[in-house]
Amino acid sequence: MSNHSYQGVIHRYKKYLPVSDRTPIVTLLEGNTPLIFSPKISNILGKNFRVYLKYEGLNPTGSFKDRGMTVAVSKAKEEGQCAIVCASTGNTSASASAYAARAGIKCIVVIPSGAIALGKLAQALIHNAKVIAIDGNFDDALSIVRELSLNYPVRLVNSLNPHRIEGQKTAAFEVVDTLGEAPLFHSLPVGNAGNITAYWKGYKEYYSYSKINRLPIMLGFQAKGASPIVKGKPIKKPKTIATAIRIGNPASWQMAVKAKEESGGIIDAVTDKEIIYAYKFLSREEGIFVEPASAASVAGLFKIRKEGYFDRFIKDFDKIVIVCTLTGHGLKDPQLAVSKVKSPKIIKPTIKEVAKETRL
Repeated sequence: MSNHSYQGVIHRYKKYLPVSDRTPIVTLLEGNTPLIFSPKISNILGKNFRVYLKYEGLNPTGSFKDRGMTVAVSKAKEEGQCAIVCASTGNTSASASAYAARAGIKCIVVIPSGAIALGKLAQALIHNAKVIAIDGNFDDALSIVRELSLNYPVRLVNSLNPHRIEGQKTAAFEVVDTLGEAPLFHSLPVGNAGNITAYWKGYKEYYSYSKINRLPIMLGFQAKGASPIVKGKPIKKPKTIATAIRIGNPASWQMAVKAKEESGGIIDAVTDKEIIYAYKFLSREEGIFVEPASAASVAGLFKIRKEGYFDRFIKDFDKIVIVCTLTGHGLKDPQLAVSKVKSPKIIKPTIKEVAKETRL
């Protein structure tokens, strides 16, 4: 699809979405993100593998959240809402505030104090959202905004809002439309679990319309310090360097488990060390800069490959196609990136010194 004719996910997938001619479409031309073949990750996994990276960091506000927000805000506008509210570890607030600005409605954001990456906070503030920081975690913030939306004239736009899931499922449509089939596996980071829920919904809908003849196996990965689904119980104080998935009691927990079980997949945990390794690998080896949480999908692949998870599939398939969702752009968390590399050395401003330092 040529860029000049592209009009956003609602226009492209209107017949699969809960919109009508009465819905005022609020769009920033989200979606249509690239599916990038990864030769190096494919080689690491083995000769049978073809790994693709769904780079959602190239959405308008830098994350996959824009897909759901275009639908949620459009529906809020249709319903005559004058304000939206969300709890956020960052990306939801950035997206909600941008789409609220586009729609001309108020945006209220509740964040856990000190637990939001600088790039994301900057977005919410510059889009003129009313940002409230609380002395608590994301789960506390979500509890507050849920109550707020039940008692005041404001629409909740976290992934508890079904319109968010509807919009986010379009990423699965795009994967199929690009590949011409469903991948054998789809790997995702899991935080609040709305995204794995949405992808599974999208794949199932395409299957019901006979656009694919089989469903993928879903692979979800939480950070070890924030892995309530893996541990089977909420975590009161989740800890991980990957702030976007630092969630102790996911809103879409049961739907994520359903996606895992229906697809025959897994939800596993990766350590911060494994996440940072994948984070650096993507930047240094593939030229793709993501926020840390995004790298969990790749970290998970590396982990389960070593554990032999794919061995039984190698016997049955000549080609194993895997899609990894990279949920957000690396510029969302510039402080972490800078902290993980050496600062530039200051030298004299001469050609000789530069040549020497760069070993030319």
